[in-house]
Formats: sequence, C-alpha cells, structure tokens
Amino acid sequence: MFPDDLRYTSEHEWLRTPGDAEGSVRVGITDYAQEALGDIVYVSLPAVGTEVSSGSAVGELESTKSVSDVYAPVDGTVVAVNEALDGAPELVNSDAYGEGWLFELVPADDSAVAALMDADTYAASVES
Repeated sequence: MFPDDLRYTSEHEWLRTPGDAEGSVRVGITDYAQEALGDIVYVSLPAVGTEVSSGSAVGELESTKSVSDVYAPVDGTVVAVNEALDGAPELVNSDAYGEGWLFELVPADDSAVAALMDADTYAASVES
C-alpha cells in the first residue's frame, strides 16, 4: 500500500533518499494524505535556500475542501522545489510518489531521516 523505499512522518509526508541534488532527500505527501485533501488546486512551497526546522510549517496545499500545511520532516536546507506544480498542482493527486513531489532538502543530520517511520509502521499508524 505504501512504498517500502520511503520514510514517513506522522504528518503524512514521505522522504525518498537520495534526491536529485547531492546529499538531498525528496519530500512529498502520501497517497493517503492527498486522498483526504481532495483535488489540489494550489501549492505553496518554501524558497530554495530556506533553512527549515523539523515539524515547522513550510508550505501549503490548497484543495477544493481546505488549506493544509506542509511540514518539514527534518531539519535542513531546501535545495529544490517542484516547479511543475505551479502550472499543474493536480500532479500531487495523480502521482503522489512520483511527479507530485514537493521539494528537496539537505538534512542537517542524516540520522533524523533514518529515525522516521518505515512503510509498515506508517501503515499501522494510518489504520489506528
């Protein structure tokens, strides 16, 4: 149900290692989260170069139902954003684990990524 090669947060973000930039991880929201949000119509992401803190709001996803914050999964520096979402925010709905990624960051501490939930733990948290 959830890809095994990703790490997950309780706020329904996923991280894929490695990202495109050296030392980076790619961040998006889970399929579970995009389904709960409904049709995404606007995406606001942090600027490249922004230093983020784990658990802090760094962007927003606006859907036909509501506006939801996007949280930083770990401390780090944003090194890329998915500019395709400016013209096609629906990619978050249609391809949450692929073309619908949100941003990339270089973690301040790689062990923080390893400490996030694996797919089985995330699945159990969603079911409870």
